[in-house]
Amino acid sequence: MLEQELKKIIETSNNNITITDEKGIILYSNPKLWEIYGMEPASYIGTSVYQLEKEGLLTPSINALVLKEKKAMRIMQHTQTGHVVMSTGYPIFNKEGLLVRVISYGQDQTEILQLQEQYEQLQRIVKGYQTEVEDLREKELDYHDMIARSNTTKQILKTIHNVAKTDATILLLGPSGVGKSTFARSVHNQSNRKKEPFIEVNCSTIPESLFESEIFGYEPGSFTGANKQGRQGLIEQADSGTLFLDEIGELPLAMQAKLLKVLQEKKIKRIGGKKESLINFRLIAATNQDLKGMVSEGKFRLDLFYRLNVIPIQIPALHERKEDIPLLIQHYLQKTNDKYQKLKKFHPTTYEVLNHYQWPGNIRELENLIEQLILIIEEPIIFPKHLPQAITGQLEQTENSSSQTIEQESDENHDLKKTLEKVELQLITKAYKQCKTTYEMAEYLGVSQPTVIYKLKKYKKYF
Repeated sequence: MLEQELKKIIETSNNNITITDEKGIILYSNPKLWEIYGMEPASYIGTSVYQLEKEGLLTPSINALVLKEKKAMRIMQHTQTGHVVMSTGYPIFNKEGLLVRVISYGQDQTEILQLQEQYEQLQRIVKGYQTEVEDLREKELDYHDMIARSNTTKQILKTIHNVAKTDATILLLGPSGVGKSTFARSVHNQSNRKKEPFIEVNCSTIPESLFESEIFGYEPGSFTGANKQGRQGLIEQADSGTLFLDEIGELPLAMQAKLLKVLQEKKIKRIGGKKESLINFRLIAATNQDLKGMVSEGKFRLDLFYRLNVIPIQIPALHERKEDIPLLIQHYLQKTNDKYQKLKKFHPTTYEVLNHYQWPGNIRELENLIEQLILIIEEPIIFPKHLPQAITGQLEQTENSSSQTIEQESDENHDLKKTLEKVELQLITKAYKQCKTTYEMAEYLGVSQPTVIYKLKKYKKYF
């Protein structure tokens, strides 16, 4: 009865217990223990731990070590299934002082170590972002609140810094949303005119019928509905300061001729006026269009193009300067939190997703997304699941494209092992991105949690 009780206690124990005799033969053991070592539960009783050690299943055997040293021992074992086991063994002596039994306890440390590793990995990511933010603060001092991490952006800011104190006309080129107005303000803030007005005009938002009166102003009674006192035009408002004409490709041809005259003569005359006034301003223009192509099509004046194209600066799309993305995210996150008195944070995995997004709307899209997330998401930490379908859908398309590539490779490469490993890595990577724990990954993939641990260890260099 005592033997039956002992056997039942060992089998039902949450601790993994193994008892061997003085020769290392296994007498009793917990069946769950051997799943960790990759053995069938029915095959361990009566087996020698020395034999299992020789076969590499126990590396090393704690019971064999205690038999050799004749004292309590503790070791860490690494199993063939990818587990890490902390084993503690104790010797049992008879009345004559002979070692007759060894009892050992095995505790699976794999999940704990995996969680620790994930925690340390997240800590490294967070530390990396903190370092980037610190670098950003230093760069903000150097570049007047401009964010620069990529070499491309640094070169743009260097060029701006070199020409800011001159009156040379600057033409900013690049797609919509890349921050051309921010770069224009940086020029103004570093110039000798920084204490004077910075007048920004979006040429695409002013109706053509009102354009001349808005830009050049008008005298009292110049036309029906005009202000009785007259009105100062935007160019006059920029006197002594900087005039920034955004989307200058939308400027009507008639207005192009008049603007060219102002640039050449440095004089301006209001609508209905007879007197010309001297004007002194620095011009910065910007466009997302191909002005050379427009010149060829007769939509833009060649002489005006040459007047504008003194210092051309090409600003690339955001996805072409990915090093700037984490800093921009942190910048607008802090800015929006301060604006709405919030304390929202992004989970490190959210940073990773946003960093791999293509950002077709560039910085404007990034800023709007962060404001949307902070105002709509109620949780204090924003996870990838909170992101819009437009972002997660693009990543899924990328993953599907990768899957098609693997399928193509399997057609071209008939090495079954290599092809299966590529597919396996693809699935493990997808689960790793979408799940928070190895248990969730196991459920997602339809395998056991120890298998997930083993696979993560196998493909560790990819994470």
